[in-house]
Amino acid sequence: MSLQQNNRASAAALGFLIVSGIFAVLAVAVKLTLNAPAIDADRAAERSKALTEIRAAEEGALNTAALIDSKHGTVRLPIDTAMSLAAQKWQNPSAARADLNNRAEKSVAPVKTESFE
Repeated sequence: MSLQQNNRASAAALGFLIVSGIFAVLAVAVKLTLNAPAIDADRAAERSKALTEIRAAEEGALNTAALIDSKHGTVRLPIDTAMSLAAQKWQNPSAARADLNNRAEKSVAPVKTESFE
């Protein structure tokens, strides 16, 4: 390799390093000066709000009583109340099992309707 070729290779390498350095400095300067919002910032806020509403509704459903079906007498109880009632009823397993079977049959029994013949 001649001295002239060696100088050209060194100059090319030096030029590449200088251009890379300038590019890195400009990239850092742009990154520090521009404050671009996240691409999905609005969508993330909507999702967070929806998740908060869902969790509040679930919490309300677990901790409040409500009438679900008046025809069948179905109610929603707070989870603590339901657990304590279940523990009381299942102290006598045979009676609790019979009650459970009766309520299950009642809940799926067809509703009598009048026919218009």
